[in-house]
Amino acid sequence: MTTSTMRRSAACDHSRRTSGRAVGRPRPAPRRRRAGLPGGLLVAALVAAAGLPAAGQERPTLTTEADFLRAMEELSNWGRWGADDGLGAANFITPAKRKAAAGLVAEGISISLAHDVIEEDAVDGGTYLEREVLRVSDTGAADRYRYTGTYHGSIHSHLDSVACHVMFEGRGYNGVSREQIETSGGCPQGSIHELRDGIMTRGILFDATLLPGRATPEGWLEPGEAVTWADLEKLEEIQGVRVSEGDVILLYTGRWKRRAALGPWPTSEGVAGYQADVAYFIKERGVSFIGHDMFNDVSPHGFPERVGLPLHRLALVALGVSIFDNLDFERLAEEARRLNRYEFLFTAAPLRIEQGMGSPLNPIATF
Repeated sequence: MTTSTMRRSAACDHSRRTSGRAVGRPRPAPRRRRAGLPGGLLVAALVAAAGLPAAGQERPTLTTEADFLRAMEELSNWGRWGADDGLGAANFITPAKRKAAAGLVAEGISISLAHDVIEEDAVDGGTYLEREVLRVSDTGAADRYRYTGTYHGSIHSHLDSVACHVMFEGRGYNGVSREQIETSGGCPQGSIHELRDGIMTRGILFDATLLPGRATPEGWLEPGEAVTWADLEKLEEIQGVRVSEGDVILLYTGRWKRRAALGPWPTSEGVAGYQADVAYFIKERGVSFIGHDMFNDVSPHGFPERVGLPLHRLALVALGVSIFDNLDFERLAEEARRLNRYEFLFTAAPLRIEQGMGSPLNPIATF
């Protein structure tokens, strides 16, 4: 998605608003049905508009920079919910979706999906929480929490804001620009504050250690192991689930189990995670959020340096899908295997921070 291509697309679309955010927006994927359009043609039109393969066609590959640039345009949700939208794919979570998710609670078992906040430096972290006792008294002991850097990165459990945190060619989701962020002194649209009413929907755990021949005997994926679009479909078969619109999908690779057994390792040595073509799966199914037990992207990912983390950019910038990083699914995976059930009520409550680019948090799965 080069800047020149984006500008040509914007110039041809006279229905868009003419605000600063509108300039350079990739083509949105229309979903409205045109009057009189036959059903078969409608399906074909929607598939084509979404950049997805029709039945019998080969799936697009996503392994080169050219593939990435094509996917940034094909999968774009810019303008889909309006030029001023700051929720992105969270718009798929409707009241009906929340009610259906609440109906998944049968056992009443709730499990934290966050890892304990790291309070010391580590090679896979870079920042940690400084917890300082300020006073101790009968009328109220108090302590202060302060990160040595940012909670973003590869160690703290957090949620990225849909816009501003990651950009491509100077723009984030729905066209929010670097200049707007600098001028505003924060995220002017699509900040974490958009999710102040919380997240409540259906969660699905993809346990990648169940893929035949992929996990070590100890029960984790080795660093650098990629989980693809096809792998997620295989896991749907193995686990007896199917992702639907408004879901949160969570990828378990055994990161924290490996860390406990072998110690932390530099992320430069590799990370097991999603391959970039999972972006097509996300678009096809209408996924609202993705999550992982590290930073979601497999590493090394094989793309040029300017692409950066390809799934981060495809999810956040193009699709408007927010990302949960560094969650801990060890107990969740154990319970899911015991119950033989990989769907559950997922809830999360980001901090109410105006113009914030993300939030530490403690998501909960309830069976």
